[in-house]
Amino acid sequence: MNFNYNKIDLPVKDVIPNIQEELTNASTLILKAPPGAGKSTLVPLALMEEVWLSGKKILMLEPRRLAAKTIANRMADLLGEKVGESVGYRIRFESRISDKTKIEVLTEGILTRMIHDDNGLEGVGLVIFDEFHERSIHADVAMALCRETQEVLRPDLRILVMSATLDMPELSKMLKAPIVESLGRQHPVDVNYAGDSDVKMLPELASRVIKSAIDKHDGDVLVFLPGQGEIKKCEEILKRSLKGVMIHPLYGQLPPNKQFAAIMPNKEGKRKVVLATNIAETSLTIEGVKIVVDSGFERTARFNPSTGLSRLETVQISKDSADQRAGRAGRLSAGVCYRMWTIGTQARLDEHGKPEIEQADLSSLVLDMAQWGIVNAEDLSWVTPPPKGNVAKASKLLHELDALEEDRITNHGKELHRLPTHPRIAHMLIKAKEAGQLALATDIAPLLEERDPLPPETGIDINLRIEALRRYRKDKRGTNRLARIEKIAAQYRSMFKLAVDNSVFDDFETGKISELQFCERLREITGVKSSNEAIVTAWNAMLLNFPKIRKELLLRLKKE
Repeated sequence: MNFNYNKIDLPVKDVIPNIQEELTNASTLILKAPPGAGKSTLVPLALMEEVWLSGKKILMLEPRRLAAKTIANRMADLLGEKVGESVGYRIRFESRISDKTKIEVLTEGILTRMIHDDNGLEGVGLVIFDEFHERSIHADVAMALCRETQEVLRPDLRILVMSATLDMPELSKMLKAPIVESLGRQHPVDVNYAGDSDVKMLPELASRVIKSAIDKHDGDVLVFLPGQGEIKKCEEILKRSLKGVMIHPLYGQLPPNKQFAAIMPNKEGKRKVVLATNIAETSLTIEGVKIVVDSGFERTARFNPSTGLSRLETVQISKDSADQRAGRAGRLSAGVCYRMWTIGTQARLDEHGKPEIEQADLSSLVLDMAQWGIVNAEDLSWVTPPPKGNVAKASKLLHELDALEEDRITNHGKELHRLPTHPRIAHMLIKAKEAGQLALATDIAPLLEERDPLPPETGIDINLRIEALRRYRKDKRGTNRLARIEKIAAQYRSMFKLAVDNSVFDDFETGKISELQFCERLREITGVKSSNEAIVTAWNAMLLNFPKIRKELLLRLKKE
């Protein structure tokens, strides 16, 4: 198929000949292009028939599922095809590809598994790392493994790194890669500073700024808030005070149809306000946006190696993130951005955000390395090396889960690695299968992976969540969160070829299954070898997804 990229009016088309030439002569290339330049859609299509591909596929990594699906749909539309033909996508528990697929858009963890299954990535000619400045841990691991494959097995494998805000000279030196830059056609954005905000009052303060901006300017509004809680509160306030304006939330746990409703133009021509997390910071084009309201905060997971805990923290964004967000107002025409902080605060922001690999739980990373045959993390070529202390903590956990023995992966570790989840949860599933309690474990696993489906006042008992999930399965009545949890539970059942089980379960078995994941942490906190079921359940809730019950848990632990 000959795709004529010159017919598509996107700024990046001007540098595509340079990209094609560089990739003909070099194995690694960096493309710097601003938001809206068209790099995510036009570049893969323009490279699809390059001679050096020799009929092999292009894999493009996206940091988020919504972006992966949206970009695949957009490329398929440009080809006049359906998704799954020349262009397809793969995300966790979902794929649309076929024998004809030449470009696969993936979420980042998928590529790591593909490399483990096929070390040489046979049939792949180019791996594109899109929005690499986000520096997710999955992207860093995938980059390290791809470079290892390129150096040892596949010198013909090409790597293309695309970003808008990276420190390009430093990355170019590290990867020994040339840089191609697209200047784009960014329209001017008038940046206003609304004064520093109390993080506890963000929904109320953002609502005031939004209403003021709507009165002063035309166009749709994109609002950046830290998380789902702030988005829901802001939505409630705006629905009471804004008439004739459509309010759309946009976050990762939202059902796909509501996510797409947020990014597409309103069919009736009404103005809209999109309340988003940093899911909307890159990759996605939200039609009609001329106004950006930026709270200046994001929610990120931070790992504490001294406790073994990861917890969500609300932190200030970096300067490059603020620039990315402001740029969303100038994609289609001149726009305006309201920053909910002062010029003084702006000057104190970090230049770049910290890579996730520096502050995340590294258990899955260390298991990946062990499966690859790497004992020492320093043996891989990292863009940012993982902290030694966090690597040691992860290694200790994997030894306690019997996944490693003398730093070599065990047969049990290989079983854990095959499951697309955290090693703790994978260990629980495997051990529950051995104990004849797999049906219960496949309900517990997604409840721990996803957000709490029940309101905080329900309390901390995970058994109530299992009951709610099983009720939902029977009559399909419940929240969107329960629908998502059931979808993942069904995928686990499919992996294990397991039938649906809605029978009455034993609370004691729930405690025993839960303890499989966190026995070493429970011993440290309670000082006893055998933990009671209430503490196990509470620990589950605190560790992964239910931060609001942290105080209740700590009080209970003190009483015990």
